[in-house]
Amino acid sequence: MRLFVGLGNPGAKFAHHRHNIGFAVVDEIARRHGFAPWRRRFQGETAEGTLDRERVVLLKPMTFMNESGRAVQEAANFFKLAAGEITVFQDELELPAAKVRVKVGGGIAGHNGLRSVSSHIGNDYRRVRLGIGHPGIKELVHGYVLSDFAKDDRPWVAALCEAVADNAGLLATDRDSTFQNKVHLAMQAKGFTSKEDGAEKQD
Repeated sequence: MRLFVGLGNPGAKFAHHRHNIGFAVVDEIARRHGFAPWRRRFQGETAEGTLDRERVVLLKPMTFMNESGRAVQEAANFFKLAAGEITVFQDELELPAAKVRVKVGGGIAGHNGLRSVSSHIGNDYRRVRLGIGHPGIKELVHGYVLSDFAKDDRPWVAALCEAVADNAGLLATDRDSTFQNKVHLAMQAKGFTSKEDGAEKQD
């Protein structure tokens, strides 16, 4: 069994913020794979289903970003899951827009959601880093992540959510590098290749 956590802030006014791309991804996983309806528990919302014959619980913490770890810990304790069975989907400033990287453990790079999760369950969970780009100036970061995606961004955001959802079964079965490569190729096929990709063929 696996726990997939999307990070974001609850409420309609935050729904399209860059900081909420984690929510958008788990919503798309639930939609594309016919998960059960969302319901309130663990200080969040959950939906259950299967990916590649693996039982998966999706979780959207409703605690606001900087308290996300409370909901993750509650769900992990209930299902008796180790950190290695938990995957967190997060926005990533340090990756170009539309890029995806998967890693286990590592730093939190100032991400308040990751800081909270790590403080509650340790650091050994999988992070799916969803590139949103960087505004270029440190002082602009706060306003950038807490703003809606620009209109021009919406096509690649939708395509990225779809590509991640389509290949989510690979994450549920620990095929991280294959997942990364398939998402990259799917985005490339749809014409969303970031400038930094250059001649890159696989991640």
